[in-house]
Amino acid sequence: MNKLRNLTYIILLIGVSTAVQGQTKKWTLKECVELALENNISIKQSMNTLKSNEQDIKAAKGEFLPSFGANLSQSANFGSAELFSGNFVDRRFYSTNGSLSLNQTIFNGFRTLNTYKQSQLNFERNEIELRRLQDDVSLNVASAYLNVLFNMENLETARSQYEFSQKQLEQVQNLVESGVQPVSNVYDAQANLSGDLQSLTVAQNNHKIALLTLAQLIQVPSEGFDVEVIQVEDPSPSIIYDDVKPIVEYALNNRNEIKIANKNLEIADVNIKLSKAGFLPSVSMGYGFNTGANFSNLSEDSSFFQQINDNKGHGLNLNVNIPIFSRFRNQTAFARSKIQKDNVQLELDKAKLDLEANVQRAFTDAQAALRSYQASTASVQARELSFSNAQERYAIGALNSFELEQARLALINAKALSINAKYDFIFKTQVLDFYLGKSIFE
Repeated sequence: MNKLRNLTYIILLIGVSTAVQGQTKKWTLKECVELALENNISIKQSMNTLKSNEQDIKAAKGEFLPSFGANLSQSANFGSAELFSGNFVDRRFYSTNGSLSLNQTIFNGFRTLNTYKQSQLNFERNEIELRRLQDDVSLNVASAYLNVLFNMENLETARSQYEFSQKQLEQVQNLVESGVQPVSNVYDAQANLSGDLQSLTVAQNNHKIALLTLAQLIQVPSEGFDVEVIQVEDPSPSIIYDDVKPIVEYALNNRNEIKIANKNLEIADVNIKLSKAGFLPSVSMGYGFNTGANFSNLSEDSSFFQQINDNKGHGLNLNVNIPIFSRFRNQTAFARSKIQKDNVQLELDKAKLDLEANVQRAFTDAQAALRSYQASTASVQARELSFSNAQERYAIGALNSFELEQARLALINAKALSINAKYDFIFKTQVLDFYLGKSIFE
């Protein structure tokens, strides 16, 4: 008995010291979600992808503009030069040349236009992908937060059962001392207290693991981490949806995974247009300006700027490239782009089927969770009446301690199942709300 009491004190002291040493901040669900969205590595990578897509759009816009370049060269040559037969002199020759060039694509089979459209669609697709990731992370955090509250309720139930067993042991000891009950009942009460202490220890551990999981998910130190308790009322059956069809319809029109698949289909259409550009001629034009100056120690040359002015020249060019035979490169590129579009269309069809199946499954699960919760609630009420009756019968000697303990265990199990059914029902309905685009904070 003394060992049991000492163990109890140690467990309670550990729990108290952990609470005292830990930080006093209580994290709200909103704070947890916001921090998870800020710290999540996949979300950060998705944001970097969007930044890269913005540069792709900028580069695609630049293809509509002409290219402009300048070139400047300077050369010097030293050596002997034969002016007359057998007459060599030292010769130094300097040359300066400069040019400007401008080139503009006039037509390239709409490749530039479609490349720009492709870059925009890639940005839009990845923007939707970012929102999908944010939704998934938010739902995961909400689920982990609910799991903390679920284990917290289990812990409170285990603690209350342990306290009840302590009082029951004291009551039995008093009855034994007064000669009303045999000593064996004390041993039974002590065994019950030991079992409840074990259940309390397991509940404390599960609660700590739930907190650790949530802390790791939002990437904060787990030491002293705790959440703000949300008073989760017993859910009402009125929150369940009666018909799954509106949920499926809304999800198919608004869910991000469907929007992503639709964007992929648009990108596939642009890719087909890009592959068609290989069959069309391309037209471009250019303008060039050049000038230069030369100097030698063997001749009297005009001044540098005079030569630059005298030697300047201009040039225009028009280029037309007509593809005749590309060794089947254009044909195969066009065929592959069409096959890719067929695959993207199949991915869209599959995404719709998967989403509809997931919504149907979530709806069925929510319906089953409601029935389970209603049954567990009725079971708790019945077990409470049964246990109350067993206590009265035990007090008058009509029931032994083993039978009383069986009634109490049945009540404990019923309460545990009820708590589990409660949070299972809440989470299943939350998933349905998620498919309807509702905020997890509602």
